[in-house]
Order: sequence, then structure tokens, then C-alpha cells
Amino acid sequence: MTTPPIELKPSSHPLSDAERDAILASPGFGRHFTDHMVVIKWTEGRGWHDAELVPYAPLSIDPANMTLHYAQEIFEGLKAYRHPDGSVALFRPEANARRFQASARRLAMPELPVDLFVAACDAIVRQDEAWVPAHGGEESLYLRPFMIASEVGLGVRPANEYLFLVIASPAGAYFPGGVKPVSIWLSEDRVRAVPGGMGDAKTGGNYAASLLAQAEAAAKGCDQVAYLDAVEHTWVEELGGMNLYFVYEDRIVTPTLTGSLLAGITRDSLLKLAGDLGYTSEEGRVSIDQWQADSESGALKEVFACGTAAVITPVGTVKSARGEWQQSGGEPGEVTLKLRKALLDIQTGKTADAHGWTHPVA
Repeated sequence: MTTPPIELKPSSHPLSDAERDAILASPGFGRHFTDHMVVIKWTEGRGWHDAELVPYAPLSIDPANMTLHYAQEIFEGLKAYRHPDGSVALFRPEANARRFQASARRLAMPELPVDLFVAACDAIVRQDEAWVPAHGGEESLYLRPFMIASEVGLGVRPANEYLFLVIASPAGAYFPGGVKPVSIWLSEDRVRAVPGGMGDAKTGGNYAASLLAQAEAAAKGCDQVAYLDAVEHTWVEELGGMNLYFVYEDRIVTPTLTGSLLAGITRDSLLKLAGDLGYTSEEGRVSIDQWQADSESGALKEVFACGTAAVITPVGTVKSARGEWQQSGGEPGEVTLKLRKALLDIQTGKTADAHGWTHPVA
């Protein structure tokens, strides 16, 4: 099946340069949006059609829209960076496109072709390139591709109509005051996902399931919540929105993908980058008892979380019903900072990309 070209219908009233510059001076994260969005329709029997870049605007949704009732919704998150020569590049959009397809399969939704996903991201970045921060630091243009069911009806079945959209939001440095370790609450009575469920799909339901535990973590004075496996309640899995890494003297370990963890793009990138820097990196299992014992003995040198938004976040304090301990003296570790710099240098074009991860937007 051929993919439709994206018809450009740009806004006749984009934000003024002065208004846009004022936003870019302090964009925060996910608070402001660019002038345009990409919209592509899918209809059973017709496939993907009516691909358009149009002015950013609210959607009109019928109260009986099937997404509102049965949650057929998936999304992705990726960034475009301004490079030192003024060009703009996306980071690993093909990997996001493939994960988007996997999420669609899990939720019985149509799979968007990889080339159409990337073309949609290219289109909005090309049209709204002035929104890509030019400061040369960690600032970026965050892209949010997503798909929802658009059929109207209350029958419990996969919908026969869908909308795919891409919106974009300028993002400042996640740590404007420098990299600060976060505190973690280990939730031992709530789980994020189970094997065979939707834990490995990037769907809003997984994030909704994490909100109560995240609120409980905040009540305990913690920044983030970490989950254990749903079967034995023993093995550390991930945070509500980030993967975890454990740094030992001789190796770097991230929890094995079990079907209940999200296969993070940043997670995968760091597995490869660690090898480039001379570290042994691997997937494995780390129990909650092992985490605490190894931290207290000093065998576990550092712990960090990773994801698209924050890149790498060092873990400082860990709290649970069984007690509290500090990781790495509550300070960012050497390996954590080295990996973070290596990844950001590739993303921002400050160093050569040996892996072919950067995708120039012409």
C-alpha cells in the first residue's frame, strides 16, 4: 500500500517572532505548542489517507468517540535538536516509528508505515523550524506523535476509523539548575503492568495506572515511584515514565524486558553507548533486596533513570516501607554524568554519530 503525501496547509497567522522568542526564552516542558500539527486519517477498507499539515487547533470529538470509552490510544515522544551549524536533526525517529507500530499491534490499531511516521515528523519540524531552540544547549523541540480511535459508537471492538497526529512543543533543559539526583519511592503494593498486559506498549492507560502511586510517592516526599514485578513483587522494573540502570564496578545493568516494561529508546541507546565508552553493559534482574544491600555495601556505585524528556536522571535517595538509603552519597555519579554527556553530544551534534541515530531534517 502506497503512503499518502502530506499536503501543506500552513497557518496564515502564525505567532509573531517576538511572541515566539518570548516563549523560547523559558519554554518549560509541554506548556507551549508550535503553530502547526500533522493530521492523517485511517479508515477500514481505505487505509491511510488525507495526510495534512494544518494550523494547530482543538479537535472536535463526539461524546461517543470510542477512545473516550475504550482507550484505544497510543503515543510517542522524540526530540529535534539544533546543531552547531544551524541545521536541525531528529534523534532516532525510525526507532520511535517501529515502537509505535508495536504499540498499535497490542491495542488492535492500524500500523502506520515507518516512512510515513518519519515524514510527518519531518514535515512539522521543517514548517516550524523557527521553534527549535537555537541556544546550543540541551534545549530541543519535543514531538508528540499519537493516534486515537475516531469512530463514534459504544460497541466493544476495535474501531474502524483512526486519527494520527503530530504536535510539537519547545522544551528547555530538564534540569535548568544543573543535574540533580531524584528521590525514589519503591511501591511494593501497586504494580504498573503485568506480563501479557500492555506494559510494553506506549499507551496512556499505563501512565494513568501510575498516577496514584506517583501521588503516594509525592506524599512520602519523593520525586518518582519505582515498581516491582507483578508476579513475585521482588524484581525492580522501572519508574512511572523512565527506565532504570544500575552501575556496578565492572558492569552496567538495566532490567530485562519482560513484556511488562517499556523498551525505551534512550535505554537502548545507552546500552550501546556504554560499550563505546569501555563499560560492560547488559540486561539482567535486580531484586529490591539486592538493590538495598549492594547500595549499603558500596558494591552498587550508581543508579540512574533514563527517558526522552530528562535524558538521564541520577537517583539519590531511595525510600520504601522497609527503610531508606542513599545512593552514591546523594550525588550524581561519574558514570552517570559521562553517559549523559556522551548521549547529549550526539543528539546536539557536538560529536560524531557513529551509530547513524541522528536524522537531518532538510
